[in-house]
Amino acid sequence: MADKRDYYESLGLQKGASDDDIKKAFRQQAKKYHPDVNPGNKRAEERFKEINEAYEVLSDADKKARYDQFGHAGVDPNYGGGGGYGGFSGFGGMDFDIGNLFSSFFGGGGGGSAARNRNAPRKGDRVRVDATLTFEEAAFGCEKDIPVSRIETCDECKGTGCKEGTTAEKCTNCNGAGSVTTQQRTPFGVMQSSSECPKCSGRGKIIHSPCAKCRGLGLIRRNKNVTVNFPAGIDNGQTISMRSQGNAGINGGEPGDLFVTINVKKHEVFEREGNSVLLEMRLSFVQAALGAEVEVPTLDGKVRYSIPEGTQSGTVFRLRGKGIQSLRGIGRGDQYVTVTVVVPTGLSAEQKDLLQKFAAMGVDTYGAQKKKKKKK
Repeated sequence: MADKRDYYESLGLQKGASDDDIKKAFRQQAKKYHPDVNPGNKRAEERFKEINEAYEVLSDADKKARYDQFGHAGVDPNYGGGGGYGGFSGFGGMDFDIGNLFSSFFGGGGGGSAARNRNAPRKGDRVRVDATLTFEEAAFGCEKDIPVSRIETCDECKGTGCKEGTTAEKCTNCNGAGSVTTQQRTPFGVMQSSSECPKCSGRGKIIHSPCAKCRGLGLIRRNKNVTVNFPAGIDNGQTISMRSQGNAGINGGEPGDLFVTINVKKHEVFEREGNSVLLEMRLSFVQAALGAEVEVPTLDGKVRYSIPEGTQSGTVFRLRGKGIQSLRGIGRGDQYVTVTVVVPTGLSAEQKDLLQKFAAMGVDTYGAQKKKKKKK
């Protein structure tokens, strides 16, 4: 269960997908990776098992609700140290029987290796969150506290699942192994198999007095702010991985990782293209024709720039080193300023008269002086 993929991700869906979307995605993926279509392909076989497992949870309204709220912990019977006291109200007051969950997942008894490794330490599930940054925060980097909802070890019982002052009893039926071995005589000889211990539901211990805070699970869901350092130059859609900041591990295993995906707000005037900053700047007809000293907005503040006379609409100027910092720290990109010449509207009679006189002086539409025709 250590690095098990998100069930929605397995089916190529986003969290919150509808029942119809889940069915449609499952059919498409199952058809693609079915063993009959990929004979002898072990990777396709494993992928098909993964798809089936994801669909089994997401197609069940009850399991889907638990999974949406708690991830794999909501549907994994191995989360927590309780056992031996049947159904109980676990995360969020939802009643469910851990043993029954395991049976529904693995067809009743659980495989031999699964039963033997049930009490081994396992890494916790990863947690995914989104973080919104301004254009400037992404460009220059920043440190922010991001709210994260994750599963942590219960601070009341320190993860034992037992009420203070009590301890769990070692299961006498399986001697703490969590599984029992049975032998059966067949025409082919004596067959031996391992299955989940029915007395402790595969946990190897029985909790008679469960912790009131976590109800015997040893785990609780908690909302916590995690400080994240966003490097200068990070872009929209990129993800930061933070080790051991995800859900708590199982049976003493290390916590999972936290993945923070960045959403960058749209800026009022700037656009980004790689490490370049793009800006569209409007000039009046007079500024473009005669040239002008203008102030150009940049991420570092306004800078003065000399517009040469005769500048045409669509002309692009480059400001070196005024772009975005490279994530690798190899300098900054440039800023590109595209000029748009604004044609005046709502002219007065006097202004129109002046423009007509200007046109009569022999200047064509490209601003070049017309050549006088030679007399024959």
